[in-house]
Formats: sequence, C-alpha cells, structure tokens
Amino acid sequence: MAENYITKHTEKGTVNISEDVIAVMVSAAVSEVEGVAGFGSPTTPELVELFGRKTNQKGLKIRFIDDKVTIDVMVNVKLGGSITDIALRVQDAVCREVESVTGMSAVVNVHVSGVAFEK
Repeated sequence: MAENYITKHTEKGTVNISEDVIAVMVSAAVSEVEGVAGFGSPTTPELVELFGRKTNQKGLKIRFIDDKVTIDVMVNVKLGGSITDIALRVQDAVCREVESVTGMSAVVNVHVSGVAFEK
C-alpha cells in the first residue's frame, strides 16, 4: 500500500484509510470551530519546512506514526477571540472527529499563522 494510507490489521483482514479521507474529516471539524477564519499558509521558514513549500490540503499535514495519527493544522483566527482558546477548540474538535471515525489516537498540533480582520 502507498505511504499515504493508514493501515489497521485485524483478524479478518486489513483496513486501509486514505490520508485524503482524514484530511476531509479534519477540514470539516476545523470549519465548525467558532473563531477560525480559515486555513493558513506557512509564513516562517520553520513552518515552510514542516508543511513543505506546497501545503497539502489547505494547511494540513497528516502523518501516521506508531498507531497514532499526527496532524498539524495551520489556521487563521478572527480578531477579537482568544487565540489559545480557539486553538484548544480546534485540537478538541479534530481529535474527537479523527478518533471517532478511525478508532485511532490522534495528536493535533495547531499552528496559528495569521489573524483575520472583520470587513
């Protein structure tokens, strides 16, 4: 199987879940968090190195490490909200969604890359 699949072995066979499926779930969970203005893009050399020059799937990086799904999410937040509270809500929403659908533990790192002003 390709590297971008999470594979779960059972006594009845193997289940493979595409990284794209996880990305769709993460996108949906993030979009429902109040205070998130949208996905961000890397602005510092450290974030460019982490996410790569071309960010995959809207500021998401998904890796499968030791039976865990590790997700880096880059977001912009709306001006006026507590950045820490918004980031914690993003972590909770993504963890809940990924763990409920895949049955695997999730580690979610939130990177706030910008602030959006109201028009």
